[in-house]
Amino acid sequence: MNYQGVIEVSELAECIHLQGRNPAQPGSELVILDCRYDLADASAGENAFLEGHIPGARYASLHRDLSAPCARYGGRHPFPSAHQFAEFARAAGISSNTQVVVYDDQRFAFAARAWWLLQHFGHQRVAMLNGGFRAWKNAGQQIVEGAADEPTHGDFTAAAKADELLHYEDIYAHLDNLPWQLVDARDYKRFQGVEEPIDPIAGHIPGAVNKPWQAITNDEGFLKPLAELREHWQSIPADDEIVCYCGSGVTACVNLFSLNLIGREARLYPGSWSDWCAHILYPRTESAGA
Repeated sequence: MNYQGVIEVSELAECIHLQGRNPAQPGSELVILDCRYDLADASAGENAFLEGHIPGARYASLHRDLSAPCARYGGRHPFPSAHQFAEFARAAGISSNTQVVVYDDQRFAFAARAWWLLQHFGHQRVAMLNGGFRAWKNAGQQIVEGAADEPTHGDFTAAAKADELLHYEDIYAHLDNLPWQLVDARDYKRFQGVEEPIDPIAGHIPGAVNKPWQAITNDEGFLKPLAELREHWQSIPADDEIVCYCGSGVTACVNLFSLNLIGREARLYPGSWSDWCAHILYPRTESAGA
């Protein structure tokens, strides 16, 4: 079992079948993370999980498991430390040889965050369910209710990849001559500053271009063909270094996922626009320190 990138419903169903048939067989280890979430209601995703989820899945909460506690800076969903994420991953049963599958029902919006964290902290055997929970349900696959069973703890060790993150200070210091192409994953109206339903300031980081994260999938939540993804990104020259951001470092990971699939490297500004706003509203002073 070695899936990376995307996994189809039929492939995941076969993996679940094989694990159930040979649970102790090396290479059959499988952890499924349900990443459904609602930014307007933090409990909605977990409630949906309890109402019905893929057999064997465990719930991964954006605010509790895939983010650090909020502070003045760092954005609305601060990037977790290696220690925090390793504790979550081990508690979910993830070890070095585990095949991880992540899914949501929002066109990769939250599953991509889990995918990127696992990749960033050194775990390569991770794939996103193409089409998400809706595709699983529409295919007539089994759905179970209630809480997940307690897993056996894994031995996951977080080893963060160097140079994959950029922060406010890095970007602000180069605003006059950015050495990267900033890519904003929010929708066009938020990027243009026409509306801002979440953060206190409307607009975007100077020098950024807009590549909304929803463009990576079709209306049913399936990944677009690789040829279309390459065309989507061709407006940014191949030798440009890309830094992705969004509102809080979550949906930017959908863009990062698509770039990874077509073989292009990119970095993440994890605090994203919400962190940028915080630095505008609450400028650091020398006395405050770093």
